[in-house]
Amino acid sequence: MRSGSNLEQALESGRFAVTAEIGPPRSASAERIRTHARQMKGCADAFNLTDNQTAMSRMSSIACAVVLLQDGLEPVVQMTCRDRNRIALQGDVLGASALGVRNILCLSGDHQTFGSMKEAKNVYDLDSIQLLMVLRRMRDEGKLWSGDELEVAPKLFLGAAANPFADPFEYRVIRLAKKIKAGADFIQTQSIYDMQRFERWMSLVREKGLHQKVHILAGVMPLKSHKTALYMKNKVSGMCVPDSIIDRLRRASDPKEEGIQMCVEQIQHLRDIEGIRGVHIMAPAWEEKVPEIVRRAGLSSIS
Repeated sequence: MRSGSNLEQALESGRFAVTAEIGPPRSASAERIRTHARQMKGCADAFNLTDNQTAMSRMSSIACAVVLLQDGLEPVVQMTCRDRNRIALQGDVLGASALGVRNILCLSGDHQTFGSMKEAKNVYDLDSIQLLMVLRRMRDEGKLWSGDELEVAPKLFLGAAANPFADPFEYRVIRLAKKIKAGADFIQTQSIYDMQRFERWMSLVREKGLHQKVHILAGVMPLKSHKTALYMKNKVSGMCVPDSIIDRLRRASDPKEEGIQMCVEQIQHLRDIEGIRGVHIMAPAWEEKVPEIVRRAGLSSIS
């Protein structure tokens, strides 16, 4: 075991794992995080904390992780390369590890033009693949990227993201292979709505044997309405939402209930795809629905 985290233990045991996302507040109060912790405790093996998602300033993912640890939940700290150089990233990981964080998800980060401070300067001293290499060296060799020895190496379970819906399609599996080679222990995918394209991607993943080298958690996100689906299709880069899903939500008498049911059906379908080792549930500003989704999908026995 590299880190001994709940998530690592669940995946290594072969159990279908669940992670869920919690969006840090745009606030100096931790009460919202504690509320989500109370609502979601016991419904997932670990909980992702986003890092200034959509390029907007929020409470730091590491600070939110400490709140979750205090309340008995295991965090997955997301770290983006957008806002910090290699000095700050390595320092933050050492601090997070000292505070009890074991799962780190390495991301490039949304471009600053998505957020409310478009004049902000991106850093990108490292990209997400390089960050995986740096953190793996810290864990496995006990060294900073400079070669300096660490007195105590961090215990880390390293994750990365994959988007099967961005173009060019064929490059998506090549990029996944690079992340695995760089050190990814687990992968969380972009939200899946186009199941046919996702299954084609998984077929290529299996052809290269990548599903045997890394734990893949399939991303799902419940939709509240057909307008939300249209926004995801037309405004969110790298997202693919078929018209059949938009039409189903438009015709529904209760669109929110239909969105939850669709998410449950997606999880049940994903469980039958060879190489899928778990599911990652993203419900921004709808976190309180995650326990219901987990229960209705038949995953209620989780931790």
